[in-house]
Amino acid sequence: MSSLTPVTAVVFDVGNVLYGWDPESFLARQIPEDGARLRFIEDVDLWSWHDTLDGGRPFDEAAAELSEKFPDYSHLIAAWGGRFGETIGDAVPGVHRIVEELDRSGIPLFSITNFSVDFWRPFRAKEEAFFSRFRDIVVSGEEKLLKPDPALYYRALDRFGLKPAEALFVDDRRINVEGAEAVGMKAHLFVDAKRLRRRLEQEGLL
Repeated sequence: MSSLTPVTAVVFDVGNVLYGWDPESFLARQIPEDGARLRFIEDVDLWSWHDTLDGGRPFDEAAAELSEKFPDYSHLIAAWGGRFGETIGDAVPGVHRIVEELDRSGIPLFSITNFSVDFWRPFRAKEEAFFSRFRDIVVSGEEKLLKPDPALYYRALDRFGLKPAEALFVDDRRINVEGAEAVGMKAHLFVDAKRLRRRLEQEGLL
């Protein structure tokens, strides 16, 4: 894992790296019947619609438009905004401890996350004690750019004051890992804390 440029900072994704994200379970509580739930997801093209929120579209505007098109689903669309916090789970096992160890060692910590501004702000406030360990967090909804767009990585690196090869990017989605590598960052496909710890040890960070 060594290279001419040593890694000096770690850049984390948030969902399913630092905190669990399980929208499917949330939807199952709203629509217990599998067929009806699948119809809702397909009819409104839920995941693509949610990407527009992560890309910077205000929830109220997006929800009003979608509810006008699908009035029978308006209560479910409203719940996606009003209860989005229920889709976010507990800390991913073992990772917060790693973050704390890195922070105590003086390793600069950053984050790049695909997250709606409307949803990020209350979540960040709720978890401020943890996120205060991070020197900066780039949120897609604020930047109106989504991973794996190279422009988002470059913007983040500029803000963080890092050369690409100085950063180890940690994400649970291969497409985002490959996006980071394409701009010259080192990257780790997150599976669990044990393998992440091993990678950080190989990079000389733990």
